Amino acid sequence: MKRTAWFERTFPLMEDNGALPAIIERLSGTPARLEEMVRRMAPDVLTRRSGDRWTIKEEIGHLGDLEPLWLARVEDLVNGTTELRAADLTNRQTHTANHNATDITDLLQRFRSLRQPFVSRIAGLSDAQLQNTALHPRMKTPMRIIDLAYFVAEHDDHHLAGIRELAGGV
Repeated sequence: MKRTAWFERTFPLMEDNGALPAIIERLSGTPARLEEMVRRMAPDVLTRRSGDRWTIKEEIGHLGDLEPLWLARVEDLVNGTTELRAADLTNRQTHTANHNATDITDLLQRFRSLRQPFVSRIAGLSDAQLQNTALHPRMKTPMRIIDLAYFVAEHDDHHLAGIRELAGGV
């Protein structure tokens, strides 16, 4: 089964803020799902490259690399900016970080520690803050906190699916 490329994905606007607690659960569970997925993988599998795709370690590193952006976008929404800050669509940080040289335990712990502030910040927002809207810079669609949270959860799962493919469906 072929995955849709990330930049070809579209995302529905989430109309019911009552779905946010379930999305928060999904976001807070990503580190555990990731750890469970890779805990029995051999070291050579974690750094095996398939064509020009990232390795499993690079996929994990990328998830951590984007956490500051997600948290900054929450602050953009809370502060009432009209457009969310843009991502580096070249993923320069991931390409230059040499995540393959980092111990898998460190990569997993880094992601877990960077994810927690994002989840805590979203969970602590007021109902009024959840209503703020800003334009997503690439998709040119309005987003609220729930839309951003769903977008990030989908991004997580996109990369977890990629890791599973790289591992051979394990």
